[in-house]
Amino acid sequence: MPTAPTARVRVPATSANLGPGFDSLGLALGLYDEVEATITDGPTVTGGPMAPSGATITDGARGTEAGAVNGGAVRVAVSGEGAGTLPADERHLVVRAMYATFDAIGERPAGLALSCVNRIPHARGLGSSSAAIVAGVLLARALSTGGDRYLDDAAVLRLAASLEGHPDNVAPCLLGGFTIAWTDPDGAHAVRLEPAETIQPVVFVPAGRGLTAEARAVLPERVPHTDAATTAGRAALLVHALTAAPDLLYPATEDRLHQDYRASAMPATAALVKHLRAAGVPAVVSGAGPSVLALVPAGQDLSGLAGPEFAPHALEIARKGAYVM
Repeated sequence: MPTAPTARVRVPATSANLGPGFDSLGLALGLYDEVEATITDGPTVTGGPMAPSGATITDGARGTEAGAVNGGAVRVAVSGEGAGTLPADERHLVVRAMYATFDAIGERPAGLALSCVNRIPHARGLGSSSAAIVAGVLLARALSTGGDRYLDDAAVLRLAASLEGHPDNVAPCLLGGFTIAWTDPDGAHAVRLEPAETIQPVVFVPAGRGLTAEARAVLPERVPHTDAATTAGRAALLVHALTAAPDLLYPATEDRLHQDYRASAMPATAALVKHLRAAGVPAVVSGAGPSVLALVPAGQDLSGLAGPEFAPHALEIARKGAYVM
């Protein structure tokens, strides 16, 4: 490998589902984490892959202790979100994604030093774990001598989605804009569409965190056929509304597939969505929550509708996805 190579990546926040597009639709948001990684002459790391292809590595990604294992092969410095609480060693999610990628390529460095500037809120439904995974995959590809040869962009999406467990957040994180993602037997795929220029996302972020696993646990195994059919129609309409007809965003964001079932697990989130929609605002749960996403004309002020538990943030759509700087 080259002597002390360094790479830096910028990754956007994302909002998945967008109401009716459960596990398939996603939007990249103009809020970014930046990670710099340097290969060091640390002790050689032995053993098999940290995360084999197809493994989900997001569970347990947050930790409470800092330190170093394997003789200090990895050092991680974190500022911003998660500073002082995220692991500072091989347990850090970016490092775990990097090792999975290094192993997929067939190269693993002796040591790594990472510097993370985190701005994406953690465990709020804004794609922080997907951003960390995408950052790790892109950094490892950039730092590997055979990275581009073994991992093209389609392979990066497949690997990132396999590590996250689903593609709805990693797709917009990688591609930017508005994405439709799906999974076939050969892995994840996605297409990117250009959102209408007049749409502005506003995210309402609570102080409290949520857990995707808990949000999924409350979903039923079966839903009424009429609800599934209605939601499918709204998801199709949402593709048109987001790209060509923003005036249709209110009916297009209606969901009967997952949000109502999750309401009891996050009552404040459900109440805010109901409140915003009663005021005619196209509002949905962002990802698995507890943040709320509204899609409104640029410049529309929603601060008076937020309530005391949520902080509103008007963002841009991230037209460009993650990239190595």
